[in-house]
Amino acid sequence: MNTKLIAKNPVAFHNYTIESKIEAGIVLSGTEIKSIRAGKVNLKDSYASIKNGECFIYGMHISPYEQGNIYNKDPLRTRKLLLNKNEINRLYGLIKQKGFTLVPISLYFKGSLVKLELGIGKGKKIYDKREDLAKKDAQRRIEQAMKK
Repeated sequence: MNTKLIAKNPVAFHNYTIESKIEAGIVLSGTEIKSIRAGKVNLKDSYASIKNGECFIYGMHISPYEQGNIYNKDPLRTRKLLLNKNEINRLYGLIKQKGFTLVPISLYFKGSLVKLELGIGKGKKIYDKREDLAKKDAQRRIEQAMKK
């Protein structure tokens, strides 16, 4: 199936070291799908968690659809993620035992369905972030020197 990227979380790899990734579906309304097709979605401050054996995403902003009037939902409402029971149990075990967290990485179309890529990551310390920035800067300088 062809995939089309809708939105990426710009701070996911900056704030977290991502150990593994998992794909999840999302329960959305019709006007939310139309806004997503227009590209009006933001993952920056979003996070996912597990409550009562179900996975939810919080803080994902989907702008209201212009022609949606009464059918528009709250832009920041909590949305349910579609994962099977084994995946949810595995994620719950990782989150509770090892101190991992669920970080939304990207939102994309897979065929006609909207999918969310979740990363299982651990928060970075400030010195880790500085180290990553130094590595990126060094790599950029090497590439510039190779061009010359």
